[in-house]
Amino acid sequence: MPDSGPLVTALAYAWLGGLTIPLGAWLAGRPQLFPRWLDGELRHTLLAFGAGALLAAVTLVLIPEGARFIPLWQQLLALSLGGVTFLLLEKHLPRTGLGLPLLLAMLLDFIPESMALGALLPQHAEAGLLLAVLIALQNLPEGFNAQRELQRLPAVAAHRHALLGLFAVLSLLGPLCAWLGMRYLHSSPMLLGWLMLFSAGGILYLMFQDIAPKIPLRQHWGPPLGTLAGYMLGWAGQHLLHGVGA
Repeated sequence: MPDSGPLVTALAYAWLGGLTIPLGAWLAGRPQLFPRWLDGELRHTLLAFGAGALLAAVTLVLIPEGARFIPLWQQLLALSLGGVTFLLLEKHLPRTGLGLPLLLAMLLDFIPESMALGALLPQHAEAGLLLAVLIALQNLPEGFNAQRELQRLPAVAAHRHALLGLFAVLSLLGPLCAWLGMRYLHSSPMLLGWLMLFSAGGILYLMFQDIAPKIPLRQHWGPPLGTLAGYMLGWAGQHLLHGVGA
C-alpha cells in the first residue's frame, strides 16, 4: 500500500493556506475593528498590498516556475490565452466594480499554487511548507479585499453571511487542487507549466484592467507603499522557498 503521508501533508498544508481566505473575509465584515480609514486610505492601502502580493505571485512564482516546464513559444501563447480568456469572460459577466475581478484574481493565484504545492511536496517537503505559508499570507489580504468590495454591492450587502460561507467553501479548493497536483501534475510538468502561465496571463489582465486603476489616492503614501510591501512579501517568500539570501 502506497505511503499516504505526503498526500495527507499536502492536503493539510493546502487547507491551512486556504483558511486565510475566509479569515480575511471575516475581518472585512468587522468594520468595528478598524477606524474610519476602512473607506479611505486604509482601503486603498489594503487593495495595493493585495495587488503587490498578486504581482509577486505572477513574477516570482507562476511565470518563472511555469516557464521551467514549457518552451518560450508555449509560454507566450499561454500568457496570451490567459489574458484574452479573461477579457472575453469579463465582457459577459455582470458589472460588480472591483469585487468579481478581485475574486477571480485570488482564485487564479490560489488554484495553480495549490496544484504546484501538491506536485512539489513529495520530493521537497520543506519547500512545500514555505509555499503553503506564502499562499496563506497572500490569501489574507486577497480574501479581505474581495469580501470588502463584494459586500459594497447592494445585491450582496444583505447576504454577507452567505458570502462568508462561500469564501469558506473556496478555501477547500486548496486541498482538492493539491490532490490533483500530486495525482496528475507531478508526472505532467508541461500541463502544470501551462496552467501556471495561463493563470499569470489572466491575473495580469485583471490587475491592469480593473484593480490597479482603482488604487490611486491623491496625497496619500499608503497605497504605493502597500504595493511595495505586498511585493516584498512575495520576494521574501521566494528567497526562502529557494534557499537564496541570508
